[in-house]
Amino acid sequence: MKTFSGFPSGKVRVIDLPSSVFSELVPLIDDLAELKVTLHILWRLRQQRGAMCYLRYDDLASDDVLLASLRQVSEKRNPTSMIRTALNRAVERGTLLRIEPPKEANSAALYFANTPKGRAAVEAISQGAWPEEIEAAARPNIFTLYEQNIGLLTPLIAEELREAEQTYPTSWIEDAFREAVKLNKRSWKYIHAILERWSTEGKEENQDQRSAETKRRRYLEWKHG
Repeated sequence: MKTFSGFPSGKVRVIDLPSSVFSELVPLIDDLAELKVTLHILWRLRQQRGAMCYLRYDDLASDDVLLASLRQVSEKRNPTSMIRTALNRAVERGTLLRIEPPKEANSAALYFANTPKGRAAVEAISQGAWPEEIEAAARPNIFTLYEQNIGLLTPLIAEELREAEQTYPTSWIEDAFREAVKLNKRSWKYIHAILERWSTEGKEENQDQRSAETKRRRYLEWKHG
């Protein structure tokens, strides 16, 4: 039996999942491969950000961590075939949503978590809102920014971060963290205050745009008498 050395001390990355994953979903899963693939997908999706958080089969079939995990389930079964079977079971169970691309998209099926955000994305795609190429978001999410610049997440802070992520533009959040670090004010309270100020007074770049627009309008009014 391979053993686990224990969780490390100090700052560690935290991935938050809904409590229903463990209280309702996990008790329903009766296949070890499906369980491992499901938890792995939820883990990877929580590291993404953006309007569409998804995975393709190829993303999973090339994941060394997942493949190694599935080899522990069975040495005789091919891990990639186990992934396909697990995906089908997860879709049938309702954990995941699968949507096939239109022919012109030249892409593989996408898998979304069956969350409000996932359902909205699938609905948008089904109605033709398929971009030429959807890229999994590579920008760091707000949890990563917090851990890299402030410290260990707590459940209370995680909830505040999630709310802020839904309230403010991504670029504002990144700029607010950057400004706080530059001023050595590494606290969420300070960063949140920056975001609230920008929301009330306007961000500098928006103020510059409004100023330029005002000058242009005044010039046209003067020019045309």
